[in-house]
Amino acid sequence: MTVTIGRRELLAALGGAAAAWPLAARAQQAALPVIGFLNSASAESFAPFVVACRQGLSETGYIEGRNVAVEYRWADEQYDRLPALAADLVRRQADVIAANQISAEAAKAATGTIPIVFTTALDPVQLGLVAALNRPGGNLTGVTTLNVELLPKRIELLHQLRPAATDVALLVNPTNPSAEALSRDSHAAARSLGLQLHVLEASSESDFELVFTILTRMHAGGLVIGPDPFFVGRSARLAALALRQAVPTVFEFRQFVAAGGLMSYGGSLTDVYRLAGVYVGRVLKGEKPADLPVHQSTKVELMINLKTARALGLEMPPTLLARADEVIE
Repeated sequence: MTVTIGRRELLAALGGAAAAWPLAARAQQAALPVIGFLNSASAESFAPFVVACRQGLSETGYIEGRNVAVEYRWADEQYDRLPALAADLVRRQADVIAANQISAEAAKAATGTIPIVFTTALDPVQLGLVAALNRPGGNLTGVTTLNVELLPKRIELLHQLRPAATDVALLVNPTNPSAEALSRDSHAAARSLGLQLHVLEASSESDFELVFTILTRMHAGGLVIGPDPFFVGRSARLAALALRQAVPTVFEFRQFVAAGGLMSYGGSLTDVYRLAGVYVGRVLKGEKPADLPVHQSTKVELMINLKTARALGLEMPPTLLARADEVIE
C-alpha cells in the first residue's frame, strides 16, 4: 500500500506538534498509555514511516494524542547513543517500545519485561531477538521484510543493466553490525555472475564524495547501496551524487528512485511500519509478544527512473521495464 503525507502531517511526524499542544491536552496525555518509539535514524528522514506506523496503530483503534502517547527517541545515525536512549524509555516506564533492528538490540539489553516490537531486514532468530519466528518467547516480536536476502538480486539487476561490466561496487556502513555479513554474501553473489566486487565504506555524509570519486576512478560498472538506516535517510543525497558522477546505482527503497536514483528493488518500508503499528496496538490491547508470531512483509517493489536512465545514457532492457512495479518517466 502507498502512504501519502502532506506538509502538515510531515511536520507532525517529526514530533514538533507536541510542543504546541495546550497544557490541558498535555495533562491528559500523561494519563495515556505510552509508546516508546526508538530509532537509529533521524526524525526527518523517517517521517513517512512514522506516518505509516500511525496508520497501523489507527487500525487497532489508537490515535496518537487522543488515546495513546508516543515518546520519540532518535539516535540520528549515532548508534552508540542507542543504549542510553533505550534506558531512558525504560526509566519512563513505556508500555511498549517500537524499535528498528539496531535499536531493538539496545532495547532488549535494557529491559526483559517491557514489550518490544521490532522491524528488521535480517533474521531475528539469528540476531538473537527471538527464540523462534512462530513463538518468539520473551518480550519481543515484530515485522521482517525481504531485504538483505534481495541484495544478490540487486547485483543481478545491475549486471542485467550493464552486462559488459566486469567490476561492480557495494557501499556499506562499517558501523552496522551486519556489514561484514553483507559484504561476504555480496562477494559470493558477484562471483556467481563472473563479477569482481569492490566494497566501499561510508559512515558519515562527508564520506560520500570520496566514495563516488573512487568509483569514477575505478570505472566500476555500477554501485549497489547496502541496506542501512543511515543510507535510507540520505537517499536524495546519494541519488544526486550517483547522477552527477554518472554511476548506475541500485538501492533498496522507492525513496531513492523518487529522488532521482536509477533503480530500487526491495521491500516496502511503509508496509513494514504499518504492520509494526498494528502489532504495537495489539500489544497495548493485552496480547503478549511471546505469543505473536514474527510477521514477514512479503511486498517487494522494483522501481525504475527512466529519466535518470536516459541522463546516464543507458538503454533500459525491455524485460526490466516490463517487470517494474513503477516507472518514473
